Amino acid sequence: MKELVCLIIFIIFSAILAALMVIAGFLCQYRKKSGVKETAYECGVIPFGDARVKFDIRYFNYAILFLIFDVETIFLYPFAVSLDILGLFAVIETFVFVSILLLGLFFAIKKKLLRWL
Repeated sequence: MKELVCLIIFIIFSAILAALMVIAGFLCQYRKKSGVKETAYECGVIPFGDARVKFDIRYFNYAILFLIFDVETIFLYPFAVSLDILGLFAVIETFVFVSILLLGLFFAIKKKLLRWL
């Protein structure tokens, strides 16, 4: 019961703090509008032209493959940390998981998604 009370107090204080930050941001903002403030700011470079530029699909393919293998690393880290507690079944499941991802990698190589030119 004590843990539940602590959790409720934490949630209440978190909600109050979030509301205070939103209110402080609203109170501290500049209200004077100008044309310069309404333009997009790109690292000190004055914006020109249309912001909608066509990108090559190869960038997207690399990004998706990076995310897949990045998430794989996130899933494998808890397994590696608790390897001594887990049994043989977890090791087999991990090999199945990695083999499915390797099949996806071989598929991407076969479809030439990793070739830049």
